[in-house]
Amino acid sequence: MILDTAQSDCLDAVIGIRPGEALDRLRRQRDKVREGVESSFQALFSPDGPIGLTAGERLLIALHACRLSGAEGLAATYRQALDLLPDEANPTRRIEAGAPLDDRLAALMAYAETLILNPIQGDQAALEALKSASLSTGDIVALSQLVAFMSFQIRVVAGLALLAAPVAPAHASDHDASNVLQPIDAHPQVVFTLEPLAWSPWLDTVDPAAATDNQLAVLKDSGPTATQSPYYLTLVHQPEILRHRSNVFNAIMYAPRGLSRAERELAATVVSRINGCVYCGSVHARRYEQLSKRNEVILQLFADPTTAGTTDRERAVIAFSVSLTLQPERMAPTDIAPLRKAGLDDLEILDLIHSIAIFAWANRLMLSLGEPRSTKRD
Repeated sequence: MILDTAQSDCLDAVIGIRPGEALDRLRRQRDKVREGVESSFQALFSPDGPIGLTAGERLLIALHACRLSGAEGLAATYRQALDLLPDEANPTRRIEAGAPLDDRLAALMAYAETLILNPIQGDQAALEALKSASLSTGDIVALSQLVAFMSFQIRVVAGLALLAAPVAPAHASDHDASNVLQPIDAHPQVVFTLEPLAWSPWLDTVDPAAATDNQLAVLKDSGPTATQSPYYLTLVHQPEILRHRSNVFNAIMYAPRGLSRAERELAATVVSRINGCVYCGSVHARRYEQLSKRNEVILQLFADPTTAGTTDRERAVIAFSVSLTLQPERMAPTDIAPLRKAGLDDLEILDLIHSIAIFAWANRLMLSLGEPRSTKRD
């Protein structure tokens, strides 16, 4: 692997979690998530993985994502890994020496910056720029997965750091919720709905009839309808990354105990609303409605997440989801206090962190690789 640590996994290494301590015991209650995250990390950063991006490119993109997000601890980890590469394989050496970015690296960095900072601007034109830089469909899928995983990892690290901190008393948040939605509301064409939607890819999909045995196995494991899903048939261009990403998603959204299924779907809808992902918003709002047998909070959320919620618990879950989505680098232990005051225990908070983070990942794939469309006939 590119990043070699003595810790049991990449997140333990970054946060400094020691075996047997409270946060380690908590994480082990979600072993499938823990293992899936580490497997995803290895699939994305292993030097012998089937990814059309060099080790130096992948690490530089990860470093760039961390710096853009203010994730200093993670940034130091990826910078250290870059420094272990030989000079000819380390693009930071050339950049810091003043060499201009070549067209390929410039396209990679620009695409990563868009997905990290404003994923709603990931569009077909962005993919065409990558194709112009000679990236194949498989390369583009790998790049999107890599950047989306970094968005996930950054938020999990931020959330775990909050859980590792001493318990803080509840008081008013330092964040001003009245202005957090400006980037999203600047796009009036984004209209959220409870109506079922379809999703159309901007890239060629894998034909199931021509898929490899490995691709078919990954599709089968991803879900009962994956072989008919344009989304999965796009992602399966990189089957190993998809395999581990599906494992993480399922382990987060369907784990027993802890946060209720409905509240996980509520968090997914919040993140999708903030990121401007209409398709994910529709799917997970309807799942919330099915599980909770009510939708008034969804209608409030679609209108204005900063004021949504019918109970203190809902308002706490929504506010935390907004903050971790928009500004993980600014989170403080006081941001968890309202969750605890509303009755969430640490396992429920961990599930909430995971649910928020996985939709930082999912939204970026949906927004960057295709677009939603209505299923209604004219």
